[in-house]
Amino acid sequence: MRIQSDRLYTAERVRELDRRAIEDHGIRGYDLMRRAGRAAFRLLRLRWPSARRIAVYCGGGNNGGDGLVVARLAREAGFTVEAGLAGDPERLQGAAGEAWRAWVDAGGTAAPLDVVDPARADVIVDALLGTGLDRPVRGAIADAIEAINGVATPALALDIPSGLQADTGAVMGLAVKADATITLIGHKRGLFTAAGPDCTGAVFSDGLEVPAAVYADDDPAVEVINRSAVARALPRHRPGAHKGDRGRVLVVGGDHGYAGAPRLAAEAALRAGAGLITVATRAAHAPALAAARPELMARGIEEPASELPALLAVSDMVVAGPGLGSGEWGRAVLDTIRQAGPGRVLLDADALNLMAAEPALAPTPTVVTPHPGEAGRLLGIETGAVQADRFAALDGLIDRCGCTVVLKGVGTLVGTAGQCTALLPGARPELGVGGTGDVLSGLIAGLLSQGLTGHDAACAGVWLHATAANAASGGGHGRPSLPSELGAAAATVVQGLTGRAGQGAPWDREWPIER
Repeated sequence: MRIQSDRLYTAERVRELDRRAIEDHGIRGYDLMRRAGRAAFRLLRLRWPSARRIAVYCGGGNNGGDGLVVARLAREAGFTVEAGLAGDPERLQGAAGEAWRAWVDAGGTAAPLDVVDPARADVIVDALLGTGLDRPVRGAIADAIEAINGVATPALALDIPSGLQADTGAVMGLAVKADATITLIGHKRGLFTAAGPDCTGAVFSDGLEVPAAVYADDDPAVEVINRSAVARALPRHRPGAHKGDRGRVLVVGGDHGYAGAPRLAAEAALRAGAGLITVATRAAHAPALAAARPELMARGIEEPASELPALLAVSDMVVAGPGLGSGEWGRAVLDTIRQAGPGRVLLDADALNLMAAEPALAPTPTVVTPHPGEAGRLLGIETGAVQADRFAALDGLIDRCGCTVVLKGVGTLVGTAGQCTALLPGARPELGVGGTGDVLSGLIAGLLSQGLTGHDAACAGVWLHATAANAASGGGHGRPSLPSELGAAAATVVQGLTGRAGQGAPWDREWPIER
């Protein structure tokens, strides 16, 4: 049984799946442990085929038991195995105790953790700490993690890198920096957000032959945003559709010195399929914008209270924030939008900062797209606190803003009250460039203008954004992409998904890779 790749779980839910397998389906705990060890050892041999010496670091719980199974299998296969164990092996209980006795019966011994020399190994197996970690790592375990990270030897983490919090992706003091991680029974959500991708390396999975019935009627904590879900959500237009059917988007922003931001958002909305795009910006910027992109209707406004309402009245979707600034002009723009009360509003960038500083100025949004710093300002907490538990921050933002929230960053989260949280796995350093957030806002707005719900538009937008960045940078191996290139790349992806240009872009890849 493969793990369902569209679900992410909390540690508690995975423990419940494990309990169901043992109590409801009669699978012995030690049998699951042996399956885990076999899966890990199989991956080790596939990943590092020339390895013949391994160092196995085992903790005092079931994760350590998994490591002892790996050690025994490696020894039986003729490997040189150096095993370290935290604490007294005679105190190991349950399945871990059985794994210890099987290791001893096979002729194995275990030294204290500080005796193991990771530099002598071809591969390190990290089986120190499992998913139950709830406090900073200290003592001998911390010393062992430092030893593992202090050598160039590659490391394989069992279930989760030791020191990484399974639910939040936060590092609990320090964590193993693995080259590969094999996750078991269910994907832990902390592997794919916050510090998770920095610690896991490549993520593989194994369901340990658990029956499908174990997963029946189980609600995951988080759903993964993947290609198939986005393909289902994207709008399909009838052959006779005209520009009015695709929606009218108004992008408002671009105070003095920030002319590029609203253009990036507006072009992205156009590439996402919106029918008519107007940009309301400072008068000095409008002529250049119209000349550079004639498909956009550029309107110069200097007195938002009197000039903006007419544009709002004929718009289905408003994007406020790109290059808006925090001065009087930006404040007047936001207050005018609030008073007009347009149907759908996406707030980003400076609009979010103004919303945090002066809540009375902000209109009721449909979608907000904060990065961690903006999220912290909205919640009145430090950026570090947002990153320490991005899921809790997301919940707080949903309560604070009353709409769909896109919490950007590593493992971007999308949340809407009453719906399952969605996560886009992984880190995309190519998006760490000024202007990419403006493109994301435009993509989401373009999808909203065509009738998608806030949640569906946000999920599809963040996936298209990331996939387009991958494509524009040559699959991560070419030159860094420019934000201005992302809209065209996203349009190509949309065409592939909706059947207008083949079966999908060659850079697209379903997540996760399973072995």
